[in-house]
Amino acid sequence: MSDTICAISTALGVGAISIIRISGPDAIEKTASLFDGKDLTKVASHTIHYGHIINNKEIIDEVLVSVFKAPKTYTTEDIVEINCHGGIATTKKILEILLANGIRLAEKGEFTKRAFLNGRLDLTAAEAVSNLLNSTTDLERKLALNTMSGKVSRKISKVRDIIVELLANIEVNIDYPEYEDALEITLENIPTKLNIIKNELNTLLAESRIGKIVESGIKVALVGRPNVGKSSILNAFLGEQKAIVTDIAGTTRDIVEGSIELKGIRLKFIDTAGIRQTKDIVEQIGVDKSLETIDTADLIIHVLNGNEPLTESDRELMTKTSSKTHITFINKSDLPLKINLSDDNIIYGNTKEDSGLDSLKAKIIELFDLDGIATSNLELISSTRVISLITTSLTHIENALANVTKGIPVDMLAIDIKAAWDALGEITGEIYQDELLDTLFSKFCLGK
Repeated sequence: MSDTICAISTALGVGAISIIRISGPDAIEKTASLFDGKDLTKVASHTIHYGHIINNKEIIDEVLVSVFKAPKTYTTEDIVEINCHGGIATTKKILEILLANGIRLAEKGEFTKRAFLNGRLDLTAAEAVSNLLNSTTDLERKLALNTMSGKVSRKISKVRDIIVELLANIEVNIDYPEYEDALEITLENIPTKLNIIKNELNTLLAESRIGKIVESGIKVALVGRPNVGKSSILNAFLGEQKAIVTDIAGTTRDIVEGSIELKGIRLKFIDTAGIRQTKDIVEQIGVDKSLETIDTADLIIHVLNGNEPLTESDRELMTKTSSKTHITFINKSDLPLKINLSDDNIIYGNTKEDSGLDSLKAKIIELFDLDGIATSNLELISSTRVISLITTSLTHIENALANVTKGIPVDMLAIDIKAAWDALGEITGEIYQDELLDTLFSKFCLGK
């Protein structure tokens, strides 16, 4: 990280302003050599200056240049930001001049990567930067900001502190048995310590379920036989004719998707092909996709035709979805009903009059406690990477507890306890591999 990097930090296109960011030891000096205005090498930090970018005595653009001196910057390095006019040609021309003057084009996410490597951000906060940029709802924004502020990291650090205290006691017992002030860790009292850690990790995992809902939304699959009204429900939710609706069974042959926001949470609807036995090869592919969608969805809305008795296909689907979070929507209630089911998750309605859709929304809000999520503090874990590492840590603690019952010596139990501590260290980046950083920051946009 001894070189100086640059990138366009705003979306490249026609606009009022573009920002080109430069970071590194030569950021101020290199920019000063191209700037006709105040001597940037002599100005105070965190100031902005009017002038022109000049190349071979030619005025390239009228600009405002912001100067931020290390270490109080995003990367902890010297940073310069050139605010130029937002035309594509102008922005690219200034970038070309910077590159021609020995400044390297930044890789994706390299500014944030430098912030992490220089100790400005931990790994959870760095991930949250990307989530903030990609947030589409206000709750996603709040969740990302809370993670960036270190509130999630502090929860992880709390558990690591408990583990390291236990490890320290074990080490003292082994290396300095004569030291009487240290708590003696035995097979009789270590389960209490391990269960405290286990409970903390389980709490984090329980909270992460809410975090995932906020960050990723709820994947809702509309399933049922052909021509029961799945596409009509999708269109009613979206307020547009997203899916083709006809009286011909089997009209929907592929996955049709759309999303809405409900209580600040994205509902990602998937209208599936009608599930039935068919000799049509194309339709069968759609049916297979529908069955796969059931396994991956967070919520199943099973649509039935209330004007027809339950079929064997209906019953099979009801069995298949019974173990999933599901709602049964009995459609066509405006016609003589031939289905009479009673359950807390059953809603009657008809899509011609949009009857029952408000009840359907209310049931989704209830099942996922969306009102509670909207009013929570959102200091939650949502990253798949973090959830996986917490699960790994929990597995090691559970292994240690299992080994206690087998009479395994305490010093051997420390192997699993240390592995649990290491897994949590990977969350914040106190322990990391270069390959992980490359993968994580490659998901960022250029200029961030």
